[in-house]
Amino acid sequence: MANIKSAKKRILVAASNAERNKAIKSGVKTAIKKVYAAIEANDKEAAKKALVEATATIDKATSKGVYHKNTSSRKVSRLSKAVNQMA
Repeated sequence: MANIKSAKKRILVAASNAERNKAIKSGVKTAIKKVYAAIEANDKEAAKKALVEATATIDKATSKGVYHKNTSSRKVSRLSKAVNQMA
């Protein structure tokens, strides 16, 4: 355990940031699962709607620094490709 006051604070701040990041990442994963669930159900309209919501969620995570710009672009690209390849 840290003895210096600033180090103790950094531990607390890091823990709260980790909790926040975990919640945001969980939300992104849920949004992605909704897109793939709509694709599996062959519901193109629901897939497109879920894609828009997932893209917004991923962009918000990127703006908060949870994901790197390229990571979020890759995730959005893969989702878009999957939706566009639906029959």
